[in-house]
Amino acid sequence: MTPTEQRNQRLGEKMIQHLERRHFEAYYCNTGEEAVQKVNELIPDGSSVTWGGTMTVRDLQIPQILKGRGTLDVWDRDLVETPEEKQEMYYRAFHADYYLSSANAISEDGIIVNIDGNGNRVAAITWGPKHVIFVIGMNKVAQDVEAALKRARSTASPINAARFDIKTPCQIDGQCHNCNSPQSICNYVHFLRNSSKPGRIIVILVGESLGY
Repeated sequence: MTPTEQRNQRLGEKMIQHLERRHFEAYYCNTGEEAVQKVNELIPDGSSVTWGGTMTVRDLQIPQILKGRGTLDVWDRDLVETPEEKQEMYYRAFHADYYLSSANAISEDGIIVNIDGNGNRVAAITWGPKHVIFVIGMNKVAQDVEAALKRARSTASPINAARFDIKTPCQIDGQCHNCNSPQSICNYVHFLRNSSKPGRIIVILVGESLGY
């Protein structure tokens, strides 16, 4: 085990304790492969499943693996073509048994921070789906909630703006300008500090760098 792997595992195990105190169900996986296996284990046959705009879930090919089971009702938001279909999928997600997401950042004491342009992802995380499963690489861990917010705004948001080719100031120079751009993807800032329904929120920490 490398020094980085040792650090991630030790910190991850401590974070599990904090997450459980916040009424989350939490796991630590050393690799993305283990995390995929854990997601697959957590979702029972017959469940409906969808996801937010997460690169972590896509990069790990979790949608394809879940579809391949043939026993799940998978609502693939990546197949919608029109704005109307996309909007309908956003609403439909509120009725899913399992909603998959990642995070822009998470503090060492277990507060999850996300920033949205449309708000559909943070809305579903907050209320609707019976379960929310977060898959979060340890690269997204910040020392405290203030540092987590800075990471979300200064690291994740400029990268996502570039990914979607959104014309914001941060897309131009990679720095957060605290802008009010018409195309801003930082319209909704979400802090998830507790699960109001114990066990509804499931967090899988992964000892790898995943997503943005």
